Amino acid sequence: MLIDSAIIFVRSGKGGDGCLSFRRAKFEPKGGPDGGDGGNGGSVVLVATAGVDTLLDLSGRHHHHAEDGQAGQGKQRHGRKGADLEVPVPPGTLIYEEPDGTLVDDLAQAGRRLVMARGGKGGFGNEHFKSPTNQAPRQTTAGEPAVGRTLRLELKLIADVGLIGKPNAGKSTLLSRVSGARPKIADYPFTTLEPNLGIAELSSDRRLVIADVPGLIEGAATGHGLGIEFLRHIERTRVLVHLIEVDPVDGSDPVQNYHTICNELASYSPQLAVKPQLLALAKMDLMPTEERRAEAVKSIQKATGVRTLPVSSVCGIGLRALLESCWKRINH
Repeated sequence: MLIDSAIIFVRSGKGGDGCLSFRRAKFEPKGGPDGGDGGNGGSVVLVATAGVDTLLDLSGRHHHHAEDGQAGQGKQRHGRKGADLEVPVPPGTLIYEEPDGTLVDDLAQAGRRLVMARGGKGGFGNEHFKSPTNQAPRQTTAGEPAVGRTLRLELKLIADVGLIGKPNAGKSTLLSRVSGARPKIADYPFTTLEPNLGIAELSSDRRLVIADVPGLIEGAATGHGLGIEFLRHIERTRVLVHLIEVDPVDGSDPVQNYHTICNELASYSPQLAVKPQLLALAKMDLMPTEERRAEAVKSIQKATGVRTLPVSSVCGIGLRALLESCWKRINH
């Protein structure tokens, strides 16, 4: 299951208090101050970790506390530093401050680290304050307090290609044919209930990461259907592949279906609406002859003004050409 949002509370470690102590030893009546400093508290660090694909672990554990620093002790012994707490998150995680919803950062690259709650500094023991004019100081300082923050995490999948279209357009079938992904496929709408990722290998040194999101319907931008919940997962993609059925089973017009989805993209995000786009005319195996296929492609391309590629995931028609076109569009 893809869990793409979570709310967590992070708290750094408190700094250890400084120690008030004087050396006491036989035959040393003037041993002097020997109180050690407190240790620094640990910090909470979010780490974008390759191989972590979901926020599932964080959705079930809401509190993340780093270790407190230990207090200083006599005989000039400083307190131990509190251990940092590293919290792994998927690359592509957005961090928002709650409750105001301010964007803190975007951990888009694997390996990036972000300190979200810095540990408190340890306090000074009385040894720290000794001087020629203050040989018996009784002054110490307390460690700095812990820092707590409530964070909202949202995951945006990182992919090269995003598959969009109406329910039952054939997106999941296409993904399963060009990659090793195994999304649920059935002959009814809204089979896809969450985004799926697949990797298409074009050659030994060329591959495409493809994201498939639930189908969109008219009114998606205002909350209808499922796809609007997951459109953020294709905001990072570099090219969109828009699938429309050549002969929709519901009797709708393919061109109208294309414009409906384009309108929903524009309503959701103007930036998403202007992304480079390829139009794939799906289920071409339903066209009985090559002549009928050519006519359908020509008609759709003329009506939409977008380059149209004929594909059939069942028969494998045009899949390689579609992937190569995506590669050229991304790397032009």
